Amino acid sequence: MKITDVSTYIIGNSWKNWLFIQVHTDEGITGIGEGTLNAFAKTVEAAIHELKHLVIGMSPFDVETISLKMIRDVYSDGGQIQGSALAAIETACWDIMGKATGQPVYKLLGGKCHDKLRCYANGWYRGGTDEESLFHQAKEVVAKGYTALKFDPFGAAWRTVERSDFTSAIRRIAVVREAVGQDVDILIEGHNRFSVHTALQFADAMALYRPTWFEAPVPPYRQSSVIEVAKRSPVPIATGEDYYNREQFAELLKHDAVHIIQLEPQFLGLSASKQICGMVHAHNGVTAPHSAQGPICSIVCAHLNMASPNFFLHEIFDEFNASWAQDILSTSFKVENGYLQPPERPGLGFDLNLDEISKHPYDPGHWLPLFRQGWEKRERVN
Repeated sequence: MKITDVSTYIIGNSWKNWLFIQVHTDEGITGIGEGTLNAFAKTVEAAIHELKHLVIGMSPFDVETISLKMIRDVYSDGGQIQGSALAAIETACWDIMGKATGQPVYKLLGGKCHDKLRCYANGWYRGGTDEESLFHQAKEVVAKGYTALKFDPFGAAWRTVERSDFTSAIRRIAVVREAVGQDVDILIEGHNRFSVHTALQFADAMALYRPTWFEAPVPPYRQSSVIEVAKRSPVPIATGEDYYNREQFAELLKHDAVHIIQLEPQFLGLSASKQICGMVHAHNGVTAPHSAQGPICSIVCAHLNMASPNFFLHEIFDEFNASWAQDILSTSFKVENGYLQPPERPGLGFDLNLDEISKHPYDPGHWLPLFRQGWEKRERVN
């Protein structure tokens, strides 16, 4: 079996354009993947088409060599853009392998490690982050069966905050804890916002409300800052979604300070993601892969999580997306009472509905501006 071509499709989801692909083969089996990257849908699409000549003619089973050709052999560091292009094509190859062998992808990655995957809700707060809205929206999430939920209480903050904004953010955390009770995990999203001292002030203040983690409190690439916060914070730190190679995770893990690793298969591909899960396992840590792109990304994470013994939590946006989002796949992908399972169908278990995709064209205003007031409503940005 040989790869013959790669097709790309951009879907105009209102809060982030989604980029999907199909990898075609000479035996008629087609695999799907995703390369979504917030404001860079067209850029990643161009990278896919610029790099696809490297894999045409190759066997889709040779995913390690495909990764080397698209990363090592190019001899340049395209960061998350290059990683997204790689992951889209490599994911589609895993889908093809599953379809060709009649096995779901998670079986190819090592098999079932869990009966089901516990999910945490994200994107549930689109009604606003005033205290009353948060209270009622959080209760609705728990009523759906979720036992964990994540939110960013910090508005448009960056590096430092005024005292009144600090108090408001902590109050929002208190309101959500009051709404969901003591037995639900609340996860606090930092979105790489803060300086070290601001992050630690917030960590100390929020500890009273027992968050399960404080995610990405400081920018990720100066790892000394990440490590300092992780070692001094009374709340466990979770991070990793911004990294796009194994070496970055190796550097992070050697400090033995962060033990909740949020790798992003969207930037790494499944082969590297599985290896990183093993690295985390060896450091006595757990994984909660970042799954905040499109629905194919969520499916990929489900397969990876099912095959990872040290899986912790699965991130879900899908239930809080536009109602048509499920229609772009051949079969629905739904959480049931706060849990999900990857499909038992071969490959990823889904194909693209190209007719539905054509109804939602690319829009340059579809991206998430995390440092603007009201970003959480995920409305079109002009």
